[in-house]
Amino acid sequence: MSSGTQSRPRILIVEDDQTLSDQLSGLLTSKGYQVQQCFEGDQALLDALSLRLDLILLDVLLPRMNGFDVLERLRKTRQTPVMMLTACGAEEERILGYQQGADDYLPKPFSFTELLLRIEALLRRTLKAGDQRADPTELVVGNLTLNRASLSVVCNGEAICLTPIQFRLLWMLVLHQSEALSKPYLYQVVLEKEFSRYDRSLDMHLSRVRRKLVEAGMAADRLQTVHGRGYCFL
Repeated sequence: MSSGTQSRPRILIVEDDQTLSDQLSGLLTSKGYQVQQCFEGDQALLDALSLRLDLILLDVLLPRMNGFDVLERLRKTRQTPVMMLTACGAEEERILGYQQGADDYLPKPFSFTELLLRIEALLRRTLKAGDQRADPTELVVGNLTLNRASLSVVCNGEAICLTPIQFRLLWMLVLHQSEALSKPYLYQVVLEKEFSRYDRSLDMHLSRVRRKLVEAGMAADRLQTVHGRGYCFL
């Protein structure tokens, strides 16, 4: 592999066993990969959404959010290759993993040699087909169209001018339509900072987006504040 970091595949290890995670990190680093470690499910989802990754090694049994839930949420936004790692070798779990979008599945205990071979094979497949695995550039919901390449929004045939942050906020809510997204989550992926209960900036952005959509003819209740949970686009 090239010594330049840009050409070295980047792998996120999501494993709550610190010893195993460190072993995997050392092994993959020695083979020329860029490695990031994560030990909890909710942080893994934030990392997977905010980082440019070539592969995620995802344990099933994780604190704060299990691997299947991480994968299900991730697949609504990203097609990053995922290899599930689990101590549970049951066929039902393998089927569930594949149904939710896993690319490969390796039961523990596994040999590092087999892991490396599978990683190399998976990266060969996915990097070659990278253009087919790209994130969506356009979302269309009824009379609302969002284009991420041009940051453009059209509602009922009328162009709506949003700031980049406002666009990102609306994009995430439309992408996860009918699902309440928490404020801490949106602070991370939209504002790219830690959530503070005294910070009203996200509320202000949401109210401005709602006002612009309503002015273009969209019903005000499509963009909702869900008390105690976050925001939701219906």
